[in-house]
Amino acid sequence: MSYLALINLTKRYGSVTAVENLNLSIDQGEFISLLGPSGCGKTTTLQMVAGFLEPTEGSIVLNGKDLRKTPANKRGLGIVFQNYALFPHMTAAQNIAFGLEMQGIKKDECADRVSDTLKLVGLSHLADRYPARMSGGQQQRVALARALVIKPSVLLLDEPLSNLDAKLREEMQLELRSIQRTVGTTTILVTHDQSEALALSDRIVVMNQGHVEQIAAPYAAYEGPASEFVGGFLGKANIFKVEPCPDSAKPAIRVAEATIELCGTPMPMGSILVRPEKVLFAEQSPATLPGIVKTRVFQGNHWLCQVQTSAGDVLVIRQNDGDTVPAEGSAVHLTWRAQDMRVVAASRRTA
Repeated sequence: MSYLALINLTKRYGSVTAVENLNLSIDQGEFISLLGPSGCGKTTTLQMVAGFLEPTEGSIVLNGKDLRKTPANKRGLGIVFQNYALFPHMTAAQNIAFGLEMQGIKKDECADRVSDTLKLVGLSHLADRYPARMSGGQQQRVALARALVIKPSVLLLDEPLSNLDAKLREEMQLELRSIQRTVGTTTILVTHDQSEALALSDRIVVMNQGHVEQIAAPYAAYEGPASEFVGGFLGKANIFKVEPCPDSAKPAIRVAEATIELCGTPMPMGSILVRPEKVLFAEQSPATLPGIVKTRVFQGNHWLCQVQTSAGDVLVIRQNDGDTVPAEGSAVHLTWRAQDMRVVAASRRTA
């Protein structure tokens, strides 16, 4: 039996359905990310779990107990908001102690738990500092500590890293995952950042216009997207329309001018997805797709190239390994392995 279950969870506002029939089972200690664009229903789902919104239909069952009739302040959940919501007139230690004081925890136990939690998030030296004198990353850690110190049954994170700069956000992703593994708290993260969801999650719930498109482990969702929407939202993707190639001596498909032999791979129908890092520059052959390098962008550890072809613009990611990368305007030929193609279905909703 799952630790936390969302069963046919639905939220409507008049004629508008924000979340429809969402079903999700979460194991104790699992880290789940709700991922999707603005308006997909992920924050609404989190707020229903937190108790801030009343579901129109469905159930939220935590450790065998339906939470729908339990007020938000009685659910025992820890919450970290996007803006951290720290009390400006309180020090880091006082902010962290606030929830314990509301629970009536004795002073000595409260001090010990605050001290232990400050140590957990690496802020023991800032116990007496006020939020205004902290960096964004330090404030984020205080907010996380305040949520963890009450020993919540579930930790809810609402875009907690979105206000940090790119470098600090990456550092805090590592910190957050390490802390979550240390304490073992069941965690639900709401994010629109694909790399954040991939880096942190045990499983990702990809949402689109109130519906779940796919629930899977990060690698499985990235390598085997269930729909065009998932493939395009969860990282960069090339989507090709394919045609059968009946005159080929071996099972094959055609993508514009390129004939791709399948070599035991099942015959794809409709559309295929190929990730940009799986597309290679190659010598001309019947298996290659000709094109012109339209744009070439250096991104540190790799190059991102946009190649204009008769099958549409194709993205190519080439690792910065010291080899020459074709310049803009260069004529090139592209290829990929049959095993790197993924058949994708149309999305349930148009994004």
